[in-house]
Order: sequence, then C-alpha cells, then structure tokens
Amino acid sequence: MLWTIFEVLAGFVLLVWGADRFVHGAASTARNAGVSPLLIGLTIVAFATSAPEILVSVVAALRAEPDLAVGNAIGSNIINIGLVLGVTAMLQPIEMRSATLRREMPALLAVTLLTVSLFLDNFLSRIDGFVMLTGLFIVMVWLARLGTRSVETDPLAVEFDAEIPTDVRMPWAIFWLVVGLGTLLVGAELLVDGAIEVATVFGVSEVVIGITLVALGTSLPELAVSIVSVMKNEHGLAIGNIVGSNIFNLLAVVGIAASIHPAQLEPSVLSLHMFVMVAFTLVLFAMTYDYDGKSELSRVEGFALFGAYIAYTSYVVAQSV
Repeated sequence: MLWTIFEVLAGFVLLVWGADRFVHGAASTARNAGVSPLLIGLTIVAFATSAPEILVSVVAALRAEPDLAVGNAIGSNIINIGLVLGVTAMLQPIEMRSATLRREMPALLAVTLLTVSLFLDNFLSRIDGFVMLTGLFIVMVWLARLGTRSVETDPLAVEFDAEIPTDVRMPWAIFWLVVGLGTLLVGAELLVDGAIEVATVFGVSEVVIGITLVALGTSLPELAVSIVSVMKNEHGLAIGNIVGSNIFNLLAVVGIAASIHPAQLEPSVLSLHMFVMVAFTLVLFAMTYDYDGKSELSRVEGFALFGAYIAYTSYVVAQSV
C-alpha cells in the first residue's frame, strides 16, 4: 500500500511539473515560429493544459481500462468548474471582459451536449471516438479562425501576450517541450498504476477512481494557473484556461480512449456523473452570461460552485464505500 501511495503522489508531482514545462515549451516554440499570442493561447496552450488528462487517457486505454479514462475526463470537467473556478472566484471575483472568451462558452455547451448524445447508449464505440476526434479537429480550426479574427485589444489577447515567453530560444523551447512530454508520460504511468491498485484494494470502480482521485491529480495544473492568473488580475486567463481545457478534455480525452479501446459504461456514468457535469456547465454559462452589461463570477457564486462540488464528491465517495 505504501508503494501505491508513492505511485499516486509521484504521479501527481510529475504531472504538475511536466504540464508546466510542456506548456512553456509548446507556447515558446509557437511564439518563436511567429504565431500570434491569442492563437497560441486558444489552441496550443488550451490543448497543452489538457495534456495530463490526455496522456492518462492513452495509458489507461492501452491497458484496457477505458473506464478510468472516461471517469478522468468527466471528473476533470466537474473539478475544473466546481473546485478550480469555485476556489478562484472565492479568492477574487472573476470578470468576463473578453469577447473572444464569451464566444467560447457556447462552444463548450455544444461539445458537452455532443458528448451526452454519444453516451446515451452507455457504450463508447470506436465510431464514437472518431466522431469526437473529428469534432476536435473542427473546434481547433474554429479556434484558430477565432484567434486570427479577434481584435488585438481583446483583454484575453493582451493577457496571453504578457504571459507567453518571448525570451526563450528555439533549442530551449524544444528541449522543454520534449522534457515536459516525457515527464507527463512517466507521471501518467505512475498515476494509472496507483489508481488501478487503489480501485482493487478498496473495491471501488475505476470510473469512481477516475472521477475523484485521478481527475483531481490531472486538474492540479489548471488550479495553479487559474489562481495565479486571477491574482495577477488576468481574469481572462483564469476562466479561459478552464473553458478551453474542458472542451479538449471531452473531445480529445474521451475521443482517444474510445478510439483505442471501446467501453461498456456503468449506468451511473449517464444517470449521475454526466448529469452533474452538464449541470455544472449550464450553471457556469448562466453565471457568466452578460445580463446587465457586467459579466463576472462573484465570490458568492464561487462559494456555491465549491459547495456543490464538495457535496457531489462526498456523495460519490459515500456511495462507493
């Protein structure tokens, strides 16, 4: 059991550090290649921040454990909204000042509904996986066009411009990209190993372990980025990081897992966990919608999101023991 705990904790640490280095390397490489900061942020950084979830999904699916991958994706989206945005907004209200970000929110809703439609038969086939990967390609193209058409004065563009490194030489950027990817892979291997052993020891389903333990570990980079961003008054990054990550979590993480290994899902995936994920997404959309010319996630709303996450997690854990 001590080795299992070590595997889980080491996996967490390597995923957090590897994600930071991978994002740093990917963003620096793109900037050196002349890509605009907003386009880098909307596509490369958004995809890179989901790298922990993606690699965990690949490792789990290759080991014929697709339930772990699906639970990771669903749980990460719930944690990103309930825990990450909840805690961040409790620290400081998050203002939605970016027109680009407001266009991303309906895209997250559309992707969420697409995922629900594919889950309705409680089975994820390779065709479902290919549909989601096709959706990923379409979203990437749309985000690229959005990034090139948005005005340079958009707050989100300004924040990405300030955060994406400009002084990293190309050899070092590629070095950190490769090191980050390698570290993520090792961290994913350790975390999946530990998670499977935890599920076996406690007799808990891999979906539940994926939704709770694994999802928490793979969402730690998003938590760090959002808290640091809001403290720097970069509100667009704080919430844009989550919106982009949630889109990629569903399309890339679930899409890759289903393409590698089809899965017969537990009934609770659709009846409970997907329902909760959709509810969190709809609530976030409602909370950040511009009703009166001022769109923000307040401390009260942050507390409500965090409370809902704690209640959901407590219920899942109570039902599993």
